[in-house]
Amino acid sequence: MEEAIKRCRDGGLVVIPSGPGLACDLPNDQVYLESVQSADLALPDSGLMSLWWFCFRLERINRISGYAFLKAMLEQENFDQGASFWVMPDESQSEANRRWLKEDMSIDLEPEDIYVAPIYDRQGPLSDPVLLKSLKDRQPSYIFVNLGSGVQERLGLYLKDNLPHNPSIIGSGAALAFLSGQQVFIPMWADKLFLGWLFRCLANPRRFIPRYLRAWKLVWLLFRHGRECPSTIT
Repeated sequence: MEEAIKRCRDGGLVVIPSGPGLACDLPNDQVYLESVQSADLALPDSGLMSLWWFCFRLERINRISGYAFLKAMLEQENFDQGASFWVMPDESQSEANRRWLKEDMSIDLEPEDIYVAPIYDRQGPLSDPVLLKSLKDRQPSYIFVNLGSGVQERLGLYLKDNLPHNPSIIGSGAALAFLSGQQVFIPMWADKLFLGWLFRCLANPRRFIPRYLRAWKLVWLLFRHGRECPSTIT
């Protein structure tokens, strides 16, 4: 974790791909594939991938979830709150997340440091000139993209390719929502035991059970491709 945080501070794109993202987006979306491959730091969030690799390849992957990484990042004593910018999924979560950051982490954000994202296309290239202009004006050292898997990676790639400075662009997904209580609370012991998916499924089965069932495609991809990229795009 310490090494990951140190590398993150050097700037560049940090992606934390989920199991469903690797299973569904990686083989079918060229821009998602490019964002993961060109990232300056890719953290293995998928417990399913880590367990499979250990069981069938006898190699241990040091899993670092987006939840654990964001929590550790914010708890750093020298984290510069005045140099951070946050992309939020909607107004409701933006308000709740901002309140939690202030009350629990003593991070008091200015309104100009928050951007509520529009609904982006599900696949393909992304662009957002409004967001890009805000970031060029603010020039933050850290950009936290708190959007869904498959979207945040592609948005991060767009920002990396178009910003004149070199901030740390962190696709932390729903991690902030876990911390602020907008999604079900996941104890750290459950995250370490790869059980975060179970807490989410129990809290909202209609939404998350289909999502994690789709993630099982990742097992087939690992069996078939191993270390090779599973992209089927021509």
